[in-house]
Amino acid sequence: MTPKESESGLEDRITGALVGAAVGDALGGPVEGYSPDQILERHGGRVHGIVGPWNGDAWRTARPIAPYHKGDGHVTDDTLMTHALIRVYARVRDHLDAYAITDHLVPDLMTNPRWIPELEAEALPLHRLFLAEKWLVTKLHYGHADPREAGVGNIVNCGAAMYMAPVGLVNAAHPAGAYAEALDIAGAHQSSYGREAAGVFAAAVAAACAPGATAESVVSACLALAKDGTRTAIEKVCEEASRHRDFESALLPLRQAVAPYDTVGPDYRRPSLAARRPSRLHAIEELPVALGMLLVARGDYRHAVLGAVNYGRDCDSIATMAGALAGALGSPVPDDWSKQVAEASRLDLREPARVLTEVTREIFEKDVRGRRTHEAAFTTLGGPGCCA
Repeated sequence: MTPKESESGLEDRITGALVGAAVGDALGGPVEGYSPDQILERHGGRVHGIVGPWNGDAWRTARPIAPYHKGDGHVTDDTLMTHALIRVYARVRDHLDAYAITDHLVPDLMTNPRWIPELEAEALPLHRLFLAEKWLVTKLHYGHADPREAGVGNIVNCGAAMYMAPVGLVNAAHPAGAYAEALDIAGAHQSSYGREAAGVFAAAVAAACAPGATAESVVSACLALAKDGTRTAIEKVCEEASRHRDFESALLPLRQAVAPYDTVGPDYRRPSLAARRPSRLHAIEELPVALGMLLVARGDYRHAVLGAVNYGRDCDSIATMAGALAGALGSPVPDDWSKQVAEASRLDLREPARVLTEVTREIFEKDVRGRRTHEAAFTTLGGPGCCA
């Protein structure tokens, strides 16, 4: 493989992951919070593409607590946060840590107005974020918390995991590196199994970028790194997923497999008393189910994302994760979906990928120089040479 071919392959993986995540997010948004049966009844069948708001033209007033135009190809906060993290990488041009979240991500969310598709207006990204993401501003900007510990006390959910795809891409084909970097970054936002999920999802994306990667190899990489309830939940869900070839038959069994580890409970809009509290025994629901749908689909983008969407519950985040993984594996995102999402959301879905590809190459070159310096120093100390 020539250097040019190698670079093209990297850019294709990064573009596939980021466009795939955004499109999955937009497809899942309008049915978020509902069950597969409710989705079936509302749409007269399964969702097979981009649909309108659950409450139609009444989207502004039907749920005053969340007056967002979910549907019609609009991305949600999952994509807004993903693109914000890419801007941090573009500014720092190196690996990130929790301090980069304080120094760069939080100011970006607070001070730079952008088009917010669900608000149909230009606004600060902060105004669209869920309370678990507003926590970043509360703790880091106003509370001056240690960035590495600021996530402690926040509700434990998928808030950090949902935007960790860029970390996996910067560490393409190096799952352990992605896992460690994402855990550091996510310490500013989450704790417990929410933080763990961020590390494992980044590792999954990195694993999906490896030459010859498959849905099975991605799951294996996750199981090699995941800890506690997160590992067990992934294992149980993926064990069940391996028995299915179609998402329709998998919807209920995957929910049953993850239920013992999910703290939210059966009624997604009315969480249980134990919901979203720290635990070594539990896991977020979104990542295991996304990996399960990736296995059911055998890595196919359309099948994995539609499975995630029709699963319901927090399906915009599940479809974001499944879409990122399938896209990184090289399964094409349907052009009609990506074009409609880009137009409806007024976003260039490919520009963030171009920027992150450029930064990823720079970071890799720095990493290589650092390794060479370490090898030379270690050899001088009497260690074996790098070619021994």
